Amino acid sequence: MSDDRIARFEKRREVLTKMSDQQLKDRFWELCNQVVQPIVELGKTHTSPSIERAVLLRMGVDSVTTHGVVTRINEAGLLGKGAGHVLLKLSQKTGKDIRGAAQAVLDDAAVLQNLF
Repeated sequence: MSDDRIARFEKRREVLTKMSDQQLKDRFWELCNQVVQPIVELGKTHTSPSIERAVLLRMGVDSVTTHGVVTRINEAGLLGKGAGHVLLKLSQKTGKDIRGAAQAVLDDAAVLQNLF
């Protein structure tokens, strides 16, 4: 390694050694969020109903259901959040599995209100 690279490493290391475990964890998650933020923004602007249906298929939702669910999510203005993410949030909120959450969206689009 070059001397410059080693010096930069030592400087960063010195800062990190002064941090507590909690500070290190907080810094880790802060950096993780910085890394994924561009991907999240790209997903918000570059998704489509067909991509979101494909995601739901891979999550175990049948093909007939995915069409209706993605349509409802799109109508609710939540497609940019990702249909899979929406179903995951709804699943956590209601205690249902992913398929149950998908059926809940089909049964009543109001379940999508105030989800985020």
